[in-house]
Amino acid sequence: MAPLAARVKSALRQARGAPIRVTAIERELGTRYTADTLRALAARYPRHRFAWLMGSDNLAQFHQWRDWRDIARALPIAVIARPGYDGAAFASPAMAWLRRHRVDAAAFRNGGEWSAPSLVILRFDPDPRSATAIRRDDPDWADRYSQVPPRDQLTFRPIRPISGGNMSSRTASHPAHREHVQAP
Repeated sequence: MAPLAARVKSALRQARGAPIRVTAIERELGTRYTADTLRALAARYPRHRFAWLMGSDNLAQFHQWRDWRDIARALPIAVIARPGYDGAAFASPAMAWLRRHRVDAAAFRNGGEWSAPSLVILRFDPDPRSATAIRRDDPDWADRYSQVPPRDQLTFRPIRPISGGNMSSRTASHPAHREHVQAP
């Protein structure tokens, strides 16, 4: 995995012009699981409204995450359709539970008021390549982002490497890297 600072800079570049704030706040909060991070964010930023963005690949296994129903009750979820994952996502136990809370994508796009639990499916023409293929085709991509550490868009602190430059698997910024918890 690329160093956190490079991943944050890449995300900042991708989010230009979008109402998205890129953050690595999990490092500062010391949380491991998404549900814990969301509780800490709600306590720290009580006046902010958050929406959860996840790929349909994560929706397919969302029911295996720790406290996944609490996550769904805590904030609206927007699922970004990903090629090859729709079948598993729509057949998942999480989708069976969330289906009754589905909201039309127009409400999301138009900034309408919607509250949790709610689910919107976002569709667009995504890059058909996998992230693995993109990284394989450009193995030095992270080097382009390594000069100056980026600033976290929530804490405004510089994002610096942790001993050796990479985040540990315990604090990886992508929830799929740490959420596999067997449902009771």
